[in-house]
Amino acid sequence: MTTKKKVTVIGDGGWGTALGLIAFENGHDVTIWGPFSDYIEKTKACHENKSFLKGVIIPDDVNMTADRSEALKNADAIILAVPTKYYSNVISSIKGLIPTNANVVSVAKGLDRDTHQRMSTIAETLLDHKPIAALSGPSHAEEVARGVPTAVTIACENKECSKNLQQLLSNSHFRVYTTQDIIGVELGGALKNVIAIAVGISDGLGFGDNTRAALITRGLVEIKRIGMALGANETTFSGLSGLGDLIVTCTSKLSRNRGVGERIGRGEKAADILSNMQQAAEGVWNCASAQSVAEKHHLEAPITNEVYAIIHENKNPLDALKSLLSRDVKPE
Repeated sequence: MTTKKKVTVIGDGGWGTALGLIAFENGHDVTIWGPFSDYIEKTKACHENKSFLKGVIIPDDVNMTADRSEALKNADAIILAVPTKYYSNVISSIKGLIPTNANVVSVAKGLDRDTHQRMSTIAETLLDHKPIAALSGPSHAEEVARGVPTAVTIACENKECSKNLQQLLSNSHFRVYTTQDIIGVELGGALKNVIAIAVGISDGLGFGDNTRAALITRGLVEIKRIGMALGANETTFSGLSGLGDLIVTCTSKLSRNRGVGERIGRGEKAADILSNMQQAAEGVWNCASAQSVAEKHHLEAPITNEVYAIIHENKNPLDALKSLLSRDVKPE
């Protein structure tokens, strides 16, 4: 029998809402916090997160609030579902409100733009709360919220914390695995977005399956290189938070990062695309972090470098392709 817990979700986007619904389905008392009270009230009134999870009904018993103290009071588990762009500011605003014994998991897929730190590291520092777990894997919010079978990984150096969160979220259509390699899990979730933009650009240029497969395969090599340089276990990148998430993000029509890349491949500028997007495409910011880390550690990351050049230096995508294909040939 499930022991009822109070679960608080910080972030009322699609992913936070979807995970809140999973916890509610599992019999827990769920509160979803969002920063804008007017939007929270509209969502409560229509029982639907129209901007981020259209068509999914939010039950009456799921509490929604813009009051941080109310949301976090007596919370047993806390899900940090804030886009990386706003992560530090939001996490700072809840410092001192986290119950001492709460299990906390970060589900944001990205790296900090300024420090290149992982999200769990930022949360541990800002909240002075340890441990912070991380959840990642091939998991579109739109599918998770509709009960589409999904498998993800929760990582934490503390086995008890990851086991508690695993039991909290696992059910017949949302399967949660655990690992202690939090570095690998978070980096897999962040770096795959960069490769997804590359695949999208290829699709937008009209290239085919051969090109897509090459980018995914060689992109995984770059993810492993960067991840291992930062202390991750190589085998993690063959799992759900590595290869699994890379495949779904590079091939799905639901992928915002692949979609941004496709539009760039068709001739649009990244700045123009982003100015009209409600939801985050984390790869746009993460490519700068990934490029910087690769450069610092003297790592070969040609796909990452070309995505950075296209987005931040306005390099022509066809010129980027020529740069990739004109590199010296070598053994695989």
